[in-house]
Order: sequence, then C-alpha cells, then structure tokens
Amino acid sequence: MTNPDDAHTNDRDTTLAGIARDVLRIRTLETRNSDALDFHDLAVGSIKTALERAYEAGRKAAPPTRTKCPACNRDIEIRPL
Repeated sequence: MTNPDDAHTNDRDTTLAGIARDVLRIRTLETRNSDALDFHDLAVGSIKTALERAYEAGRKAAPPTRTKCPACNRDIEIRPL
C-alpha cells in the first residue's frame, strides 16, 4: 500500500528542485559534499523570485476550506485562486 504522504513529499521535492533549477540555476538540491558544488552565490532578486514561486506552489496545493456562508448559512467550499 502506498503512503499518500510519500506522493506529497515527491510532488514537493519535484517542485522545489524545479524552482532551484529554473530560478536559482542550481542543478540539484542533493548534498554533494563539495564546497564548490554545495555553496552558491545568489542575487537577492533570484532568491525573492524563488521564494515567491515556492509560496505560490504551496498556496495552490492547499486543500479547500469548508465553512458556513455568513449571509445564507449554507455550507461552502473556499479554494485558492
């Protein structure tokens, strides 16, 4: 039986690796035990863009929220845009 958390972790890791590769120009997030490969000089603008993309990915991955509408008292679902 597969663990749903494993799929979530794989999706998260794939998303983070893509952001690192596309925005920060870092080939892999795996530790390679070499200062030349594991440490990077990065521009603040690139770091900001990477953080914004990670934030948006997390927001979009959030499950919908269920609540009661204050106006009509019906059960409603709120989803991220």
